[in-house]
Amino acid sequence: MTTLCVLGLGYIGLPTACMFALAGHEVIGVDPSPRVQAALRAGRASLDEPELQTLVSRALHSGRLHVTTRPEPADAFVIAVPTPIQPDTKAADLSYVERAARDVVPLLHPGNLVVLESTVPPGTTRDVLAPILAGSGLQPGRDIHLAHCPERVLPGRILVELERNDRLTGGLTPECAEQAAELYASFVKGAIVRTDATTAELAKVMENTFRDVNVALANEFALIAERIGVDVWEAIGLANHHPRVNVLTPGPGVGGHCIAVDPWFLVNAAPEVAALIRTARSVNDGMPAHVIDLLLRLAPPPGPVALLGVTYKAEVDDIRESPALHVAELAAERGYDVRLCDPHVRPETPGLPAPLLPLARALRDVEAVAVLVDHRTFRELDPAMVAGLVRQRRVLDARNVLDRDAWRQNGFEVSVLGASALRVPTSA
Repeated sequence: MTTLCVLGLGYIGLPTACMFALAGHEVIGVDPSPRVQAALRAGRASLDEPELQTLVSRALHSGRLHVTTRPEPADAFVIAVPTPIQPDTKAADLSYVERAARDVVPLLHPGNLVVLESTVPPGTTRDVLAPILAGSGLQPGRDIHLAHCPERVLPGRILVELERNDRLTGGLTPECAEQAAELYASFVKGAIVRTDATTAELAKVMENTFRDVNVALANEFALIAERIGVDVWEAIGLANHHPRVNVLTPGPGVGGHCIAVDPWFLVNAAPEVAALIRTARSVNDGMPAHVIDLLLRLAPPPGPVALLGVTYKAEVDDIRESPALHVAELAAERGYDVRLCDPHVRPETPGLPAPLLPLARALRDVEAVAVLVDHRTFRELDPAMVAGLVRQRRVLDARNVLDRDAWRQNGFEVSVLGASALRVPTSA
């Protein structure tokens, strides 16, 4: 049995800590947030994730998961803290990683393993984390083991994918990679692939950048289709009949802590050669403004509008870097009376630009409805019910999830991202 100290009990740290506890390890879960502390001490998961409440309850009842605000001595330390980007420079903010490392330094002893799970720019484990840990007087790679083991999970499927997905253990040395692999093998059923730390960091960022670039391509197709009067959704379906083509889904942008953030790590690492990645970021970051352009054509301000969904994807409560949230912010700036609705987000969530309302209240007497997130609640909306609440029957579908014919039969003017011809003046 190994004693682990997991620093950060967020979307990755909390389920990881629980998995290790249920695999037989003694786990010290560390998070300074009063909200996280209160929830876990009451036996509740602090996040909305399928089956997480059951996992948390099992881990706490096992007696092997202990929650505290400060790290304690352990055999292994797992750092799973945020790595946001700085808004002005788009550079990675590694302050949480650095702070966690400094908190660990006084607790280190020979033979310890330190694992960084946070997604970071390539070189961080070697050039940032290792020197901080060396302040203990113990040399990473010689006296203590150090590795980067990036998470590879999809919100909404975190528990399944933590266990089943293949994992990378990128060690400062081959022995470091092996020690990390042995630890994760206690609950991971997928393959565990050993490599060096910097390659593991690059591979993780490449995975998210791949998604970002391909979503940007789909969004660019949607913009082109609007200009030439074609339904991009039909065109994508036809293109995907090709055995070697898989065009992804357009939408109001990309969000979450990974895909909207990690590509900047590569742009900043090699700005002179990352033109494609930078352009993809520009395309995806521009989609919320394009959704506002479509909304302006449908119903100009200052009338009330219902914006359905504020999370970055369906069936989660995560609003980090959410394009739907950016749409709401832009709508408020444009002077709309914004009504927000999202069944997965708590009304008291900070950072919302307008009140979060129950569905019926959000829809009542509005000039237009915009579906920004494809939550099941919104996919299954009854157009007849909506028609009985709104002032004007206008709907903007930014996710292509509504039955257009059914809504039109109920008297709605329907605008769909990628299928609504946008007339652009031609130059003389």
